[in-house]
Amino acid sequence: MDGTMDGTRQQRRRGNTRQRIQDVALGLFAEQGYEKTSLREIAESLDVTKAALYYHFKTKEEILVSVFADRTRPIEELIEWGRGQPPTLETKREIIRRYGEALANAAPLFRFMQENQAAIRELRIGEMFKDRMMGLRNILIDPEAELVDQVRCVSALFTLHAGMFVLQDLEKDPGRRHEAVMEVATDLITQAHRGTRDP
Repeated sequence: MDGTMDGTRQQRRRGNTRQRIQDVALGLFAEQGYEKTSLREIAESLDVTKAALYYHFKTKEEILVSVFADRTRPIEELIEWGRGQPPTLETKREIIRRYGEALANAAPLFRFMQENQAAIRELRIGEMFKDRMMGLRNILIDPEAELVDQVRCVSALFTLHAGMFVLQDLEKDPGRRHEAVMEVATDLITQAHRGTRDP
């Protein structure tokens, strides 16, 4: 019993250390840029040796991929959930609502990605993010719909992104901005769905 408890405590400590590394690294990547941040600086900011950091992650990209995988897990789960649902308007509205929530919860990661687009294109997470976006697109779009309605579905997703990055100077209150962005994204999905029939 004691051995199991010790093992659980060790796993929790390891998990906490991993989380701390992710948080500190993401903060440095956002502040200085991915390219300008070294593993040494991450280790120094954590007040650990480089060897201790290597125990968890061998490269900066490994850290970033782990941050991306952990913080976007709700999006992956949403895609899986959406694939199993009927393509009704209610399902699509729920996807938009939950995607907006997932973006808000992973805001530091997406802010970093927005500000480091050149670096992201060269890294694995660029492809991973593209896959997630295509997954969402494919469950929102009716392949039989008019092209204009397919564009509306994709535009709903990008409206959520714009609310996080591009529209900050229009409305400082994040709550009000989120409400307005959700209203527009939901309107786009509703308009796109008008031409199709609920099963």
